[in-house]
Parts: sequence; structure tokens; C-alpha cells
Amino acid sequence: MSIAIIDCGGANLRSVQHAFQLKGYTAMITTDNTQISQASHVVIPGVGSAGRVMEALNSLKLTSLIKGLQQPVLGICIGMQIFYEYSQEQSTKCLGVINGDIKKLPINRGIKIPQMGWNEVIFNSSALSDLNNHYYFANSYYAEGSSATAATTDYEVPMSSVVIKNNFIGCQFHPEKSSVAGEQFLDYFLGLK
Repeated sequence: MSIAIIDCGGANLRSVQHAFQLKGYTAMITTDNTQISQASHVVIPGVGSAGRVMEALNSLKLTSLIKGLQQPVLGICIGMQIFYEYSQEQSTKCLGVINGDIKKLPINRGIKIPQMGWNEVIFNSSALSDLNNHYYFANSYYAEGSSATAATTDYEVPMSSVVIKNNFIGCQFHPEKSSVAGEQFLDYFLGLK
């Protein structure tokens, strides 16, 4: 098994790499087309902004490559959000793998923004029903529910916390910061062919 973590300017590269290493896997941080194409699993991490991540992917000429990948691709936080067509964050055009837009959490609901900390995840996919349901979040933007939604979370507004479309899997939470629950989620991802 080979895991490629795409270096697209996110701040959690090493923590994601470390999460795989703790499980006994080698995960390379890379921007190399061949390494990404030949990996059995690809990860797009993200702590930062949609605009910065898309700018990095565009400048590295990786957007078409990513959209054409056939192996399992995991997008974490911003990595999930850029699967969509557009993000309100910096008015960013994203990859368009999943239909819809990323929106800013509403500031008039009396909630703390960004959402920082543990929250419940309700899985609506039988393939994920055995997973733990509390994960660590750090987000100011969110995706509404859609046909791609495999799990939801409520933070005064309902949001997609896991999305799946074909070989693309996104999670709004951070599995690398979610202890045993995060390990289980990464096991699920690594078990995909």
C-alpha cells in the first residue's frame, strides 16, 4: 500500500502523515504527479483557506490530475471543501467533483466560529455504521446536505461531515486529531480499493 499526501499548503501535513505512520504505514508528502498517480490511496489535507489551497493546486498543475484519479482520495477539512464547485471563502472556484457550494457558518446563531472541538457525527451510510461517532472539528465553513452526504453534524446548522462520491471521500472533521475514532475512520479509508 502506498499513501500520497498532497502538499497543497495546508498546515496539518505532518500530523496526517504521523497518523498513518502510527498505524504502520508509510505516507509520502508530495506534489509529484507520478507519485500521486501511482499511489494506492491519496490524501488532500487542509488547515488553512480554500483560496490558498486551490491556488497551490493550480500553480502545481494538479487539479486535472486529482479530478481524474481512480484510487480512493480522502479530503480532510479544506481538502473536503475543495471537492465542491465553489467556496464562499475568498470566492474560490474549487474542483467541482461534488455539486454545490461551501458556505460560511452563520454568525447570527450565537455559535462560536470557528467550530473548534469535538462534535457528534451521525452516519447515514451502512458502510460506515460501525464507526465511532465523535470527532474533532475546526471549521468556519461548511457543506449543506446533498446526495453525496454520508454523515451529518449539527452545529446550529446541519452540515455534511462525511461526503462520498465515487472514489472521493471527504470528512469535515480531522481524523488525525480524533483519537480512536479518527484511527477507525482512517482504517475505513485504507480498506477501500
